[in-house]
Amino acid sequence: MSQRLAILAGIRTPFCKFGTDLASLGAADLGPVAISQLLARTGIDPAAVDEVILGCVGQPADAMNLARVCALRAGVPESVPAATVHRNCASGMESLTSAHQRLLAGQGEVFIVGGAESMSGSPLYFSKRAAAKFGALAKAKSLPQKLAAIAAFRPADFLKPESGLQLGLTDPVAGMIMGDTAELLARDFGISREEQDAFALRSHEKATAARAKLAEETCAVIAAGKSIEHDNGVRENQTVEALAKLRPIFDRKMGSVTAGNSSQVTDGAVALLAASERAAEKLGIAPLGYLSHYAYAGCDPRRMGMGPVWAIEKARAAGAPKPEEADVIELNEAFAA
Repeated sequence: MSQRLAILAGIRTPFCKFGTDLASLGAADLGPVAISQLLARTGIDPAAVDEVILGCVGQPADAMNLARVCALRAGVPESVPAATVHRNCASGMESLTSAHQRLLAGQGEVFIVGGAESMSGSPLYFSKRAAAKFGALAKAKSLPQKLAAIAAFRPADFLKPESGLQLGLTDPVAGMIMGDTAELLARDFGISREEQDAFALRSHEKATAARAKLAEETCAVIAAGKSIEHDNGVRENQTVEALAKLRPIFDRKMGSVTAGNSSQVTDGAVALLAASERAAEKLGIAPLGYLSHYAYAGCDPRRMGMGPVWAIEKARAAGAPKPEEADVIELNEAFAA
């Protein structure tokens, strides 16, 4: 029997912009929605799952092993282990390939994989100086000691917190936020502002045209007393003229990356049911597809967008087939349909 990993089913919450419809929910709230809906739609016994693996970059302090918290909240039995994985933008992919590695190692055949992220929930951090003052206040025992600790605080200790979101999107080795690395690649490869805007416009057009198809993979989420059923970042009436009016947000003088042609800061969750081919037959679920090849590759952090390029080349060197031009055209048409 082949050791391919079959993808049997998948579902996701709506993907919503930072600070909007899903802002009241954390990753540990969104993940269980996706997992429980996956279990309900497939009808499988949660006890048949060998492990839950979820990707998450901004792991919440109150649910550090996010996968375990989400699994338990979704009704997965306590006996089923869960692990959270993190590979920045590839964390969701890591959950899937980790399941395949478990399969090859004989450590399971049925997995729930995916990811959950609440970028709205990214914390604000006090400076080390302010944190030390809070520590001194916590240690103070007598009233004079407490008053002295309080007197040491300054307005800047409270008014200048560091953004966890900005810190998380900044590479500490290169010292560059992701948007600046995109600007660097645009200059390296001569990708014009017009080309970026045109690509962004086409993305909105494809997403708008595929709303009915996307609705099939999306489950509703109750947030702040409302039922959230659709992605809210798709702009149905987007125009290239409107995109052209936006100012660059990273390199304000010479840049080309804007809020309109860069990726959305998003809240949401997704869950997939993945299994060995043998387990898929036992479950009686026809696979949607199979994980055939994958690879990971490191690159210059100043050019982090090149990571997929080197990973694809590495996968091809290991035997991954090169898509035929007709296959690429068919795939593009499928996304546009």
